[in-house]
Amino acid sequence: MDLTEKEKQIYIIPRGTTVALLDCKQPFTNLTEKEKSYAHYLSRASWYGSLICLYQISKEAPGIFLMLTKIFRKHTIQELKDLTNWSPEDLEDFLLYCSSFLTGLGNYKSFGATKIIPGLDKDKFDSLIRALNDVEVDKLWQEVAHSVYSLEPGRIRQLGLGNDGVSTYLSSNCTEKDNEVVVQFATKTKMELWNTRLFKYSVNGKEVLEVRLASAETGEPPLGDGMQNITMFNPNGDDKTDPVTITVTRGDYSPLMDKLADNLEKAKDYAANETECLMLGEYTKSFRSGSIQAHKDGSRYWIRDIGPAVETYMGFIETYVDPTGVRGEFEGFVCMVNREMSAKFGNLAANSDKYLPCLPWGKLLEKDVFLKPDFTSLEVLTFASSGIPAGINIPNYDEIRQLEGFKNVSLGNVIQCHLKDKRVTFLAEHDSEINKAECTGIRSTSWAA
Repeated sequence: MDLTEKEKQIYIIPRGTTVALLDCKQPFTNLTEKEKSYAHYLSRASWYGSLICLYQISKEAPGIFLMLTKIFRKHTIQELKDLTNWSPEDLEDFLLYCSSFLTGLGNYKSFGATKIIPGLDKDKFDSLIRALNDVEVDKLWQEVAHSVYSLEPGRIRQLGLGNDGVSTYLSSNCTEKDNEVVVQFATKTKMELWNTRLFKYSVNGKEVLEVRLASAETGEPPLGDGMQNITMFNPNGDDKTDPVTITVTRGDYSPLMDKLADNLEKAKDYAANETECLMLGEYTKSFRSGSIQAHKDGSRYWIRDIGPAVETYMGFIETYVDPTGVRGEFEGFVCMVNREMSAKFGNLAANSDKYLPCLPWGKLLEKDVFLKPDFTSLEVLTFASSGIPAGINIPNYDEIRQLEGFKNVSLGNVIQCHLKDKRVTFLAEHDSEINKAECTGIRSTSWAA
């Protein structure tokens, strides 16, 4: 059933949506030349890795990205305006779609999982493509135009598994049962699925489940991490049911993983200490080979690197986008430390044993032993993923978090952008004024603490 114009608004970024500037000029200026070079190559690695997010969102997302970047590399916004007879509202609708797509690295919302379509009428988008008179852009548009605007009934309106939505973490013919079999297989073989995708196809009339690892290297996986080439796996553990053929391959996103690893090796030349060198070495090994164990070892070095001038973390981290919740989206960030705020957060963490008993829940909801984290305030230089949070608590590997430690990071310039936003979702105007006044008071108090 076709949607009404009012119903379509759910999938359109509303006019008046603002673009926030993450100001990091001063913290970057304060870095030494060596630290700036370190941050530069880490940022390049992160941005190459972030292109993986496009492939993790939808089949059409990489083509839309290529089309938009080709347009904006050759033309200014004023030139695009001059090429068309668009109204100011038309131009805003076009730019809002482009901005939201490039911000989220895909045509589905990173928070909400619903599809994003342009508010601009399709015939007006067509007129821009014709006016550009660019063979490459026109070819890309012909490939993605239908998908850009399509809100056909069924799965394409949101992210999900099978008939419930779109996912490129699993091929469209994969079922929840297929995923459960692979999770059982991974548990038994001690393989972890953070950096994988799942594909199902037929060979000689028999179904094959392919677990595809993200890695620069291709070919058979190395020994370790539970990785095996081809396995006949019986999820029921008996002789009454036919075993499932599961194959583990490498090389997913191989060109991007290779560029990512190359830039980490260049960053290593500008590392501040041996711990950072070891950390980057393990990350490089992980991204080249597909080894999660190497990424865990890199994360161990990362939590030991206390108070660096340039902070970074990258890999397949959060599992929110995968509808089954087991595969990670790529994420890479590079930040500079705000030393003044970090000292205040450090004092908060140091006194956590005094504050924890004051929280409104009992000891049963707390860990037996609370490992005091490194609590740092950062100014974001690069955050290459589908969305930017206000803070992070990582790594997500439970055995490291519980036994060895973790880091809490507060992203100061992201928080400042949120505080400047005058619109508050779901609050009436008079309640918004109260909320704004309270937040301002809290911010003034905490800044002075």
